[in-house]
Amino acid sequence: MNINSAIKRLITYAKRKNLINDDEVDYSINLLLDILKLDEYVDDGIEHDDLELESILSEFITYAIEKGLIEDSIVYKDLFDTRIMHTITPRPSSVISEFNKRYEVSPLDATSYYYDLSKNTDYIREYRVKKDLKWKVETDYGDLDITINLSKPEKDPKAIAAAKDMKQSSYPKCLLCKENMGYAGRVNHPARQTIRLIPLDLGGDDYFMQYSPYSYFNEHCIVFNKKHVPMTINRDTFKHLISFVDKFPHYLLGSNADLPIVGGSILSHDHYQGGNYTFAMMKAKEIFTYPLYAFPNVKVSYLKWPLSVIRLASKDKQELEDCAVKILDTWRTYTDENCFIFAETNGEKHNTISPICYKNGDMFILDLALRNNITTAEYPLGVFHPHSEYWNIKKENIGLIEVMGLAVLPSRLKLELEQLKKLYLNHENIAEVESLSHHAKWVNSFVNKYDEINQDNIDEIFRKEVGLTFMNVLECCGVFKQDENGFEGIKHFLDTCNKN
Repeated sequence: MNINSAIKRLITYAKRKNLINDDEVDYSINLLLDILKLDEYVDDGIEHDDLELESILSEFITYAIEKGLIEDSIVYKDLFDTRIMHTITPRPSSVISEFNKRYEVSPLDATSYYYDLSKNTDYIREYRVKKDLKWKVETDYGDLDITINLSKPEKDPKAIAAAKDMKQSSYPKCLLCKENMGYAGRVNHPARQTIRLIPLDLGGDDYFMQYSPYSYFNEHCIVFNKKHVPMTINRDTFKHLISFVDKFPHYLLGSNADLPIVGGSILSHDHYQGGNYTFAMMKAKEIFTYPLYAFPNVKVSYLKWPLSVIRLASKDKQELEDCAVKILDTWRTYTDENCFIFAETNGEKHNTISPICYKNGDMFILDLALRNNITTAEYPLGVFHPHSEYWNIKKENIGLIEVMGLAVLPSRLKLELEQLKKLYLNHENIAEVESLSHHAKWVNSFVNKYDEINQDNIDEIFRKEVGLTFMNVLECCGVFKQDENGFEGIKHFLDTCNKN
């Protein structure tokens, strides 16, 4: 292969994407030569039009493997091609300056630039994200988003073995620390040479914004504390969320809960997730309103949603924050035995909140999802956690993204669903196939709902049933169920907020 041609294509790509300018061409070429262990570059004289990034990087990876520069392993390939892309990624100060300049024009212009940069530098690997399976399913709560995540590569045995032999390192402390920016990575820590962080002042506190490399939804961003401190839901949380959407009114921002089981995230580093997307929960209908008398300028309503969500809406940011604090403080110590809600058992606290903030016109909205992580002998992973009859589809913790109605399902489901459909159409017994037997009861639970399942409709039916199962999973997580007992329970809780 002609490595000079690959270099030329990458440089051409970088110029067309405005990652480098003419003054930086020689500099970037020389950085590439160093990585490739080459002494010279010869321009191939061709004006390249084929500038598909995945193809270009594939050439570099093939060359590196052939020359013994890296092992033929997905982990080493990712470390290597990130190093390649680093040669054409703008410096952090340049990105921050451009972002701030565009922000003066509009917040939308700033985030559009920043998101495009994250894709063009391959920090967000679009060609992998596009492999994710995505569809919507109509339910009683609205159209839920279903995704099967295929973009996050699994480590191979070589990398796992190498990681075991490595000296343990605490640098960076976690994947969210600011020290990741520019870090070359190692077999047990992904390369972050192409990440660029945007500093933010949220209510007087220092945070950074970045985008998620896996982009579960449009412009999926992560906002994290400059300091490596644990996640805590408190007044500062609401202050930060409101401050962020005030700065970026086209974005939402929310937080995972701060307790295990219901946290569904990295609890060791304070952070939030958001983006430019309208989730099903944001369109959920209000079942009833319930005034909190201390906050006359805040509309308080309860949503028709599988989880227990209180919606606060106000133009007054301070009163909105104060109202959210009142609900949080009351919930922290609230017990309702009729709904099996216990604030604590044996000194272990169970109640917390997943808050989500966004704007609707000139109104600030705070959706507060009530969470509880109590466990029992019957439900050792959590009473308000996916129950075992749904584990074939979803067993993992339900975090912020799924609270809002977007399922992130494991990659194993892609192959398993295809195999299940084939077995069903061939009239084979699913229970007798060891690798798929855990799905047998699930399939038997819905096949009789349909007059006929055939080659033409089986894909649609299975997609629908996966979505309905995800709905059932979310219902498991609702502390107050969507029934009369649950409605009485949430009204009693809100009444307690009025009395405290």
